[in-house]
Amino acid sequence: MHVLAVLNRNGGTLRNLDTSALADKMKNIFETEGHSLEIRLCAGDELVPTMEEAARDEKADVLLAGGGDGTISLAAGLLAHSDKALAILPAGTMNLFARSLAIPQDLHAAMSALARGAVREVDIAEADGTFYVHQMSIGMHPQLIRLRERMEFRSRLGKIFASVRAALVTMIRPPRLELELELPDTRLLATTSNLAVTNNLYGEGQRLPFADRPDGGQLGIYITHARTRGELLLFFLNMGIGRWRKNEQVEIHQATEVTVRIRSRRRRFKCAIDGELRPLPKETRIVLHPKALRVLTPQSDDRTA
Repeated sequence: MHVLAVLNRNGGTLRNLDTSALADKMKNIFETEGHSLEIRLCAGDELVPTMEEAARDEKADVLLAGGGDGTISLAAGLLAHSDKALAILPAGTMNLFARSLAIPQDLHAAMSALARGAVREVDIAEADGTFYVHQMSIGMHPQLIRLRERMEFRSRLGKIFASVRAALVTMIRPPRLELELELPDTRLLATTSNLAVTNNLYGEGQRLPFADRPDGGQLGIYITHARTRGELLLFFLNMGIGRWRKNEQVEIHQATEVTVRIRSRRRRFKCAIDGELRPLPKETRIVLHPKALRVLTPQSDDRTA
């Protein structure tokens, strides 16, 4: 295979690494396994045009994206419904989609596993023309991101601590949303502090919220009913141990599409799509595209947490 790698120097853990040395190591690993590899290094403000150009490159069989979740989501959206496969170098804070694909979190182990990997088809979700691989959220999660962006941090660990601080502030004054959800077979009215529409259902019992079946064929619709501090604390504790189906603070539905309408009138909200804040219209249609994304994944004996 001919692999075209785009590495975001400013993305996730790559900002603290010698990306030129990492690129040399990657080239050696992939060429040892019989692949050809071309690498393009770019800064954050060059990422979108560089990734778009790479996605159009007809010589490449695989586009390897290295960076945080935003970088991976951008690449996945460009490759949806195409013959080109996506490979992920997990260089973000959480790397949730990479975890869904059982890609090792260590960069060198990930490169080795991908170089020996195989292509499979998985699902991707779309919100009004924007593709995403993990989730779209409204309420607490976007508020947490907005608060975290006001804080200073220089490392992955610093970002985690900033997220914890932002979560504590969010618990003190959680948002309140009035929503209407239209599913294929029902319509729901909900008052919630957070709504998440995920690309497949979260796995049960996992410390982090990610799908354990990336080709499960269903959106996960998670409505959080927790609004008091005690309820929110219980919600976060349950989330931290991966308890979703037995979490009394969360109502779960699944569907292949859902339309979300904002009924709250006094306040404008934003949404977060794969960790990136975006404007939130009064109505958003979200659909699942089953097996519309080709991804390079490790062989079973190369998969480690």
